[in-house]
Amino acid sequence: MSRCSGHKKDSKRYYDWMYHAYQDLMAARFLIQDGDLYEPTVFHCQQAVEKSLKSFMLYKAHRLFDGHNITWLCKQAAMLDCGFTPFIEKTVELNKFYIEARYPADIPTIIDEETAQALLNCAESIAGIVCGAVKFDYNSYHKRRVRSS
Repeated sequence: MSRCSGHKKDSKRYYDWMYHAYQDLMAARFLIQDGDLYEPTVFHCQQAVEKSLKSFMLYKAHRLFDGHNITWLCKQAAMLDCGFTPFIEKTVELNKFYIEARYPADIPTIIDEETAQALLNCAESIAGIVCGAVKFDYNSYHKRRVRSS
């Protein structure tokens, strides 16, 4: 479930992953204020955690882990840093919102403000740990530009 690039400069891409994770956090913070948008809020929380964990493992293990199962990703990160261990249980809950928050389900999931806020707090905590580890600062980040021919 992981891929490893032979290019050493790819190992710096963890900043790119954190940039996108941080944007998901900003979207979640904005959406939760609406009061009717808890499903997209928790989806962006799930995305922020997934991208944060991938950033951390790219930083620590120098390889990109594939997949969207954030519980599995969190367990992999916890093997590299035990600071992620307390979040494994919370990722089980957050993990289910990758699909359920975006599509009609046979058994609808009810997401209230308290649940959305708790999951946003979890996502912010995980992203905070990763930002500290990789020394990422959103305001100092310079997004890569694609050169046009």
